Parts: sequence; structure tokens; C-alpha cells
Amino acid sequence: MLLVLENEVDPDARYFVPEIVRYLSEYEVYTYADEGGQPSLAGVDGVVMSGSTAGVYDRDDYPWMAEQADLVRELVEREVPTLGICFGHQMVNHALGGRVEHRGPTHRLVRADLADDPVFEGVGDVIPMVHGDHVVERGEGMARIGSADYYPNLATRHCDAPVWTVQYHPEFTDRLLDRIRADFGWTETDLSFSDVSVEETLRNFERLAGE
Repeated sequence: MLLVLENEVDPDARYFVPEIVRYLSEYEVYTYADEGGQPSLAGVDGVVMSGSTAGVYDRDDYPWMAEQADLVRELVEREVPTLGICFGHQMVNHALGGRVEHRGPTHRLVRADLADDPVFEGVGDVIPMVHGDHVVERGEGMARIGSADYYPNLATRHCDAPVWTVQYHPEFTDRLLDRIRADFGWTETDLSFSDVSVEETLRNFERLAGE
């Protein structure tokens, strides 16, 4: 069973997690942004940390972020398979001593350079991005496994624990494009959603967590 952490602070923007769980076979959702505290890890095979319109630097406004940073360190120590998505990518690296900065919005398809890693099996190099924050310094033990021309630390993996993080939303297929365009804006490029297969990231992670 995968535990999916809902980190979105705006209830009207909580449409990403319902897309995440479409690709998972067995899961529970814990709304961290409302409940805080620490979810039980009993019976959990892995953890998926969702995105958020908040930033990891908003800790004064959202005290639960400090609790989630503690959870990240526990997940690494206990070697619980973990996938950090967007805000989750930033939170994992931040919790392990990295640095996150706001660099301005990117809402477009980009071409990424992805490492030969099992979490990327079947994932093409055309990636939909919707974010404003960047991991500018990776956390301790986090190695780069994905980059783009404007973002060196697009994806990371812990050197010892089964922890992966990606800046992109693996749940962001063309099903979400109209909603993303309305809420965040969208820049058209010569790349096409017909080449997007980021959802395989979630299927791969579930398989890896089960192993």
C-alpha cells in the first residue's frame, strides 16, 4: 500500500492527488496540509509526496512543513521507498539540507535528460512542467538523475535509500492541460503531449516499492 501525502494548501487546487491515485492500485491519502502531525507508516510499502502551491520556505505560515521535514528524514533513515513530486521534490532536498529558491513560473513542455534509472522506465524525454521554485542545491546524499537546460536538478535520487524526487508532475498528462492553463497559464512550444509518458513514473515507483 502506498501512502499519498496531500500537500496542497488551496482546497480548490486539490486536483493533482486524484490524478496521482488513478495510476496506483492500492493507496491511502493523508491530507498533510490540513492535519499536520505524523501519519502512521504501519503497513505502508512506500510514500508519495504531492505538489503544492506553497513553497518550502513558507514554514512560518504552515507549521506542518517542519513536521513533514522530520518525516522525510525518518523515511530516509528507515529506507522507506519515497517519491517526491514537485513540492515533494523540493521538500525532500530541503529536509536533507538542500536549498530551494523561487525562480519564476515555468508552464510548458520541456525536453529533459533523464538518467538510466528504473523509476524512469518507459518515460520519454518530453516532460510537462508547472512550477516556480527550483532546487538550487541538492540535499545530503541526493544525486542528480534528471536535468533540463534551465534546471540542473530536475530529478534526484538518494545514494543509499530508495528515495526518488522529480520536479515534474507524473500525473500531468493532457487530461489536466485545460485546468492547468486556466489556473496557472500555459506556454505553447513545438513539443507535443503525444510524446508525454510521465505517468509511467508512478507505475514504476509502485513496482519498486513493492519489491
